[in-house]
Amino acid sequence: MSTSGVEPPDLPEYLTWEELGQLPEELATQIELWDGRVVWVRRGPFEHQQYTGTFWSALRRNAHDDMTRRTGHCRQVGMETNIFLKAHDKADFVTPDFLIFRCLESEYQDVHASDVLLAGEVLSPSNPKTDIEAKKIRYAGSGIPWYWEVHLARNPRRIATVRAYVLETAPGQIHEGVRPLHQTNYLLADEWTPANTTAIEIERPFPISIPWAELEF
Repeated sequence: MSTSGVEPPDLPEYLTWEELGQLPEELATQIELWDGRVVWVRRGPFEHQQYTGTFWSALRRNAHDDMTRRTGHCRQVGMETNIFLKAHDKADFVTPDFLIFRCLESEYQDVHASDVLLAGEVLSPSNPKTDIEAKKIRYAGSGIPWYWEVHLARNPRRIATVRAYVLETAPGQIHEGVRPLHQTNYLLADEWTPANTTAIEIERPFPISIPWAELEF
């Protein structure tokens, strides 16, 4: 995830999916539509792209290994693929850095939130926390079971932390008379750093094991 507070010139506040398709490709690919509202997500630096690809490759290997062990569990691992949050409205979508979703019935289908098992973002040190939380809320509100964050660091450049969040399936206990702003939320399920683990290991949404050495470049 790489965002910018600077809006492109002459860009309307709201667009339809059809209007988005009429924009130049180099501009359209840097835009998400949140209920039709334009959210500009610029391309990240080399390190962001490199670590996104590295992490995607590691997840893809794990998905392939799991499908080999267990038949009937077909999954795809995507990178920078649109997730449409509503069944019949394409003007509401987000584009995670990586995602895991159930295999679709045919080729070139749209990926909807109901297909997705896990969505994740690669976060540079410059990513504003407000932008990160806003996108996390959209993932949770659409019912995606898992959300992951891959945090990058500088000097030296590296993956410093990986966090896995699981969707809360029942509301927690809060004070009487208080209503949460959002009805769904992610809870931190696990966290890994090279200092305290030799690998990223978790059993859900399927068994995943990624040695830190696999994520170096």
